[in-house]
Parts: sequence; C-alpha cells; structure tokens
Amino acid sequence: MRTPAPDTRPVALTIAGSDSGGGAGIQADLATMTAHGVFGTSAITAVTAQHTRGVESSYALPREEVAAQIDAVTDDLAVGAAKTGMLATTEIVETVAERAADFPFPLVVDPVMVATSGDRLLEPEAERAYEDLLAEAAVATPNADEAEVLTGVEVVDRDSAREAGEELLTVGVDAALIKGGHVPGETVRDVLVTGDGTTTTTYEHPRIGTEATHGSGCALAAAIAARLARGDGLEAAVDGATDFLARAVRYHYDVGEGPGAVNHAVELRNRAAREPTAEEVEAVVEHLVEADATALVPEVGMNVVGATPYAETVAETAAVEGRITRTLSGIEPNRGVRFGASSHVARFLLSAREFAPELRFAANCRFAPDVEDALEDLGWTVAEYDRADQPADVSETEGQTMGWGARQAFADREEPPVAVVDRGDVGKEPMTKLIAHDAETLAERLRSLAGALEE
Repeated sequence: MRTPAPDTRPVALTIAGSDSGGGAGIQADLATMTAHGVFGTSAITAVTAQHTRGVESSYALPREEVAAQIDAVTDDLAVGAAKTGMLATTEIVETVAERAADFPFPLVVDPVMVATSGDRLLEPEAERAYEDLLAEAAVATPNADEAEVLTGVEVVDRDSAREAGEELLTVGVDAALIKGGHVPGETVRDVLVTGDGTTTTTYEHPRIGTEATHGSGCALAAAIAARLARGDGLEAAVDGATDFLARAVRYHYDVGEGPGAVNHAVELRNRAAREPTAEEVEAVVEHLVEADATALVPEVGMNVVGATPYAETVAETAAVEGRITRTLSGIEPNRGVRFGASSHVARFLLSAREFAPELRFAANCRFAPDVEDALEDLGWTVAEYDRADQPADVSETEGQTMGWGARQAFADREEPPVAVVDRGDVGKEPMTKLIAHDAETLAERLRSLAGALEE
C-alpha cells in the first residue's frame, strides 16, 4: 500500500447555470478555477440547452435545491471566495442574497442578464431583485448593457463607466468593475471603482478581432474569485484576471458552428509548455554547433528563440543567454537557454505573432550579398524592411522598430515568409531572420541556408 500525498488547494464556489455547450456558466467557471490552481465547487441554478450559436431552452431549479447546494458546500469545505452567474429567477436571486449575508468570504457578483449571443437569461423581475445581492458583494462585474439595466447610466466611455460604478456603490457593493467589452473601440477598457467612488483604476487591453467571446464574463468573474480565494487583494485579482481573459479570448477555442468560446486553460497550458519549448531551443542550438554553422553567425552574435504556444511577452520566450558566437574551433553558445534571455529576436518573433500567431521559433543570421543569393537559390518567400524607411513617429527603440518591421514583412500576406531581411542602418548590422511554426522546421531551414552558403 502506497502512502497518500494529498494536495491542499484553496476552494472557490460558483453559483450559476449550466451551459451544455461547455463555453460558459458552471463549466467555464470550474475550468477557470482549476486553471488558477483552485478547487472549484458549484451550486447549479439552472440547466440550459446551449451551444456556440445561442440558447435553445432554459430550466431553472427550485430555490430549495439551490439553497441545499450552497449549504452543502459551505458546511463542509473552507470556501475562500464565491461568484455568482446566471441566477434565472427572482426567487433564486433572493435565496442567494439570503445565503450571501452569512458568507465569511468575499463574493463576486456577475449580474448575468444577457448572453453574448444576445439571448435574455434573466426574467425582468429578477433584475430588480439584485439590490440585496449586490449589497453583499465584494465586487460586481457588469458589462455595459448590464450596468445600464442596474443603474440607468448608458456606458459609452471611461467617464460614464465610472459614473455607473459610483451608482452601483450606493447599493452597498464594495467595488464595481464595469467591463468595456461591449463598448466600441480599438481598446477594451475595464473600469474598477472602489471605496466611495474616489478611487478608479482602468485596465486596458487591445481589442481582439474575434466574436469568440462566449463565456468571457463567466471566466473573468471566476478568475477574480479564484484569485481572491488564493489570497490576492482585489486590485491584484482584477489585474491578473483581465490579463488572463485577454489571452483567453485571443487564443480562443475553435469549437462549434458559432464563433467559438474563450480558452479557459490558456495560461495553464502555456506554463506547461515552458520546459518543452526550452528543450526544443536547446536541440536547435546543439544542431547548429554540431554542424559548425559559422557562416550563419552575424558579428553581433546569433540567437535561437522559442515562444510558448500562447506567448505574449519576452518573458515567455526561451533563448540562449549571451547569444551564440564564433570561436576558434567553430561556434558555441555563451551560456545556457533560459526564458527572457533574448531581446531583439524575441521582440521580432512576438511582433510576427501579431500577424501569424502560429509562429513559435525564430533565429537571426547574418545578411550580405552571398546570403541574399543563397535565399534566392533556395526559392524561399522572403520579405524585408529597410530601417531608412522607418517613419519619424516610430520610436527608435528596438521594440518599436521590431513592431514596425513586422508590419512591413507580414501585413497583407496570406502565408508568412520563410525569411525576413533587415537591411540595417547606421550602427545596426544587417540581419536575416528565419521563422517557423516548429523547432524542427527552423533547424531544417538553418541547415539549408548554411548548406547553400557553402556551395
């Protein structure tokens, strides 16, 4: 008999409806809580026949059954935070408010009234019953439409979002996060109003060009609750949850005949891919050293960079610390592979992923007339940018240049190029960057280019 090794986790509770399509409701909440390292529990309020295209039907459970579920969970487990979602009826809203009055843990109220698809999920009488429930909440998370229903304030910008948040505070909620996903614009702004309305924090993210936002409100509220259960303060919980949601929407699940659903496991899978990504970079580097690819190494040194599948920052890219440089006996990496080790190539790869998110690996090689001839002989698709053409309003920092350069190389292309040529500038060595979806393809392209240079 083996000795057990139990895993202790914070506990969170979701009180919401079931989504048979799996993208929202209880299913989304539990998946999000698990992804945040929290043990999720539930009290189901309603059962919906739902998918990525909309809601076919909905059946609310008796209030007694909802209360029994809440009591069963809270009587046995040490709940650290809870959140509400679809509550369906006036009686259920009132029941949850009664139980919430005795909660010794913070409550996140997501006043689910309308599905992303536009379907109404709450009867009109229940909308008016929310005041008592909001009075028990640590934070409410209405979108612009729900905020208008609750406060009468039409949310169209940051100022009106703050006004709606201040109005919500008057009913007793400790804080209000007015979500900006339904407000038009290139930037999504979520406005957190706390205290007496004098403290306002805005969380901004570039809008993602997709309609696959099914379950986004559920995931955000569940992420906040999970982080509160872990012990985060409110501002830190909201900050982390909004970042999580932005990534979950960009790398959404392509499921169903509708737009799809947010990727609740995106951060969990991204973290799990760190070690394999570093190992793949190491394998490419070893290949270069064994092949003595000296002809590829520029004067400033060479690097191989690998991004995790859902990478958004340099810290999520693995590369050789100190680059790969020439030696008397060939080439060698100066140190090992670690995350955040590359600056130039990593920023270029991240900029390229804005246009082709499937790209994960890149390497910089030297550029000269012989390299240009080799690229032509190989018949690869080659893009380029010339720093001399860089607009004056683009910052001279490498990060800004890489973003501008990627736009020149990748915009208006159906398929990404194999190589991107940077012709350099004063104090900037010309460079060839090879890119690929996977490490094996990158290694093959590096080998091909090195071989072409030797011919």
